[in-house]
Amino acid sequence: MEKLKKFGKVLFTVYFDIGVVALGLLAVLVCFAVIMRYFFAISWKELSEFNVTLFAFTTFWGLGVNVIKGEHVMIDILYNALKPAMKKALSIFDYVVMMLVDLVFTWQGYKYVQMAGKQISQGMEIPMKYMYGIMPVCGVLCAVCILIKLIEAVASPLEAFEKKE
Repeated sequence: MEKLKKFGKVLFTVYFDIGVVALGLLAVLVCFAVIMRYFFAISWKELSEFNVTLFAFTTFWGLGVNVIKGEHVMIDILYNALKPAMKKALSIFDYVVMMLVDLVFTWQGYKYVQMAGKQISQGMEIPMKYMYGIMPVCGVLCAVCILIKLIEAVASPLEAFEKKE
């Protein structure tokens, strides 16, 4: 079990680091695009479209990170007032609802890629399936993250849900 946890931490670190690199690249490219446009009146449609795609990537890639880190939206003032057994049940329910929403998102993203993915982008001149494909791919990764947290919640003893001071 310890080897599995260690492997999971390594996998999450790689997953997280990909997002960090993408976000850092986005910041550099946006600054570069702004400087080039305002100081030199130079603009590239390819760069602009790539920045928009990179922004979408970092947004959807972050879904799984937020799930694993427990940073998803939650009204915890009510949650913290509950007894551990109720907290556990509510956590499990929360992850099931998150999974359902994520599966709908993933399925609709897949359908959208099938419908509009053949179009060629105006900026980078590549099939839109590469840009729209971000949604279902990140949806699947998020589903894996939700499943991990759901298994953790089910397997955790009630003591794990006690109030932390």
